[in-house]
Amino acid sequence: MGGASFSQPWRSMPWTNEENLNFIKSYKPQNNDVENLRILLHGPVGAGKSSFINSLESVLLGRVTGRVMTDTISANSFTKKYKAFKIHKDPESFYPFIFNDTMGFEQRNGMNVEDIKLALMGHVTEGYKPIPGVQLKESDQEYNSCPSLDDKVHALVCVMPADLVSLISDEVVKKMRDVRLAASDMGIPQLAILTKVDEACPEVKNNIKNVYESIYLKEQVDKFSLMLGIPQNCIFLVKNYESELQTNEDINGPILIALRQMIVYGEDFINNL
Repeated sequence: MGGASFSQPWRSMPWTNEENLNFIKSYKPQNNDVENLRILLHGPVGAGKSSFINSLESVLLGRVTGRVMTDTISANSFTKKYKAFKIHKDPESFYPFIFNDTMGFEQRNGMNVEDIKLALMGHVTEGYKPIPGVQLKESDQEYNSCPSLDDKVHALVCVMPADLVSLISDEVVKKMRDVRLAASDMGIPQLAILTKVDEACPEVKNNIKNVYESIYLKEQVDKFSLMLGIPQNCIFLVKNYESELQTNEDINGPILIALRQMIVYGEDFINNL
């Protein structure tokens, strides 16, 4: 853990929370073949993928939610199925983006890399329950043989705990990099979020506003960028809602910035097809 900080933020927050919310609320895919922008989350077990979806929903609904089941003590992936989540914009409609949650990567088990690659191409249907070491086949019921552009992934997001960047196993890094390279071959943009920033840095735990002033967190961004090859300006720091009973603007800010950039990158991808 690190507590030292820069005298000035090493990354500025270019928009206010209100500006980001207005951007997100007004967003609609320009490509008529895409009803929903599809964002796929992947990463190691316990990274906070499901918690991030809950946190996004909490920010957009203005209250802490827990629709996506999470687990704080298991050493294995709590997410067992390939699931898609939409967030209510109002009682009658949803935001035009979908988050796909996946089983976490483990050294020997967890999510199959080849299944993630199939998901990127839109071949994996919701509800598919991966079996470690067994790849989804064309003959399987959960295989979508004719995916539409709407079924395909438009942005890939790697989720990693900020305090575990230096401790992640070589096997898991290889799996994440394999997925990233496959996405690159398909032209799919890739971003990353480092979660649990409050656990990684005491100064951030005391005040989340210090998140982009922490020298330690900047070092973790640098390391993760070198590890996976994701540019630093595509890596975002967030604290998920976990112990809080109410939302607050300081936690909302980094989450909204990350979501806005996911939408921007995904929208650019579908418009350039």
